[in-house]
Amino acid sequence: MKSKIAILSLFLVGASTAMAQNEGAKERYYSERFKDNIFISAGVGAQGSVNPDNFDYGFGHAITPLISISVGKLINPVWGVRGQFAGMWSTLYSKYNSAGTYEEIKNKKYLTLHADALLNLTNLVAGYKEDRLFTISTFAGPGLTFAKAFGNQRKINALINGSVGLMGQFNVNKYFDINIEARGEVSPSMFGKQSSAYTDGAVSLTAGVTYTFGGKKFVTCPKIDESAINDEVNRYRSELADAQADLAKAKNALANVKPVTTEVVKEVSVAGPRAVFFEIGRSKISDRGMVNLQMAAKIIKANPGKKYKIAGYADKATGSAKLNQKLSEKRAKVVYEALIKEGVASEQLELIGFGGTSNMFSKDYLNRVVILE
Repeated sequence: MKSKIAILSLFLVGASTAMAQNEGAKERYYSERFKDNIFISAGVGAQGSVNPDNFDYGFGHAITPLISISVGKLINPVWGVRGQFAGMWSTLYSKYNSAGTYEEIKNKKYLTLHADALLNLTNLVAGYKEDRLFTISTFAGPGLTFAKAFGNQRKINALINGSVGLMGQFNVNKYFDINIEARGEVSPSMFGKQSSAYTDGAVSLTAGVTYTFGGKKFVTCPKIDESAINDEVNRYRSELADAQADLAKAKNALANVKPVTTEVVKEVSVAGPRAVFFEIGRSKISDRGMVNLQMAAKIIKANPGKKYKIAGYADKATGSAKLNQKLSEKRAKVVYEALIKEGVASEQLELIGFGGTSNMFSKDYLNRVVILE
């Protein structure tokens, strides 16, 4: 029961760490592609077995070598995940023999798999800096320890463990870091009946190196110029109000004209192209964009004899050409569907995706747009 409580406590520490919010970052960064910021680490060091039997004999005799290999990914400069393989052997001293003297149990080989959530405390508090020399991170997570049991059992048992730790990283360059890592973990005892305790603890210290494939790459989240967009929306609203006023005058004139003498028809043209802007990598229409499309739909329906082009674009500065082409077509498609939903006839609309473009509006983020004209 004590071992289960200890392991549960470590899991709760890891869960609370994973729920912390990245409020301390001065500017928001992220990995643009899945293959960015994937790393591999290797480390060597020592591990001490925290067992009451070893304390009776002397803790120094329970220190054994440790090798670790890790593979992981940095989601952003603050958060990351990794899987780690670690192990060698562990040593226990026990009064298990008939003479009642200490007996050394050597070469108890084991392998531990850790699943860690990484939290960079330095970047969380002080904000991300690409050339920062040293950072401190914390990590926590569950794991499995594989070892053969003593007694009559010869099969390999899997023991659930939990661990927490601290890691210091020296930034050599964008590809390499030097790591110093300390971990504390607890699990059911791998020595079984040979141990007087049901739970084993372990404290390890390793040093190693980390290589990031392609180098560390983070991009900032672009800031949207809301004032410019609001100005455009207000201008379209004003033009729509003028068009509606002209339409009302035309309807009033038609109502007052005698049918046998003359007929007055007033055609209202679309008041310039319409632009619907999107966030990076997304094709969801914002509330402001829907207002723009609802206004355009009214005018299109008022001109059933005209045909309109829906042109989708993407930002050439981010993403591949293939991805930008699909994204521009998807953005044009959602605008098309929104207009159909507002009652516009499909025969009046033509779809086209232009992929990634640059310098269309002088700022890259304004190229993430669908233009209706």
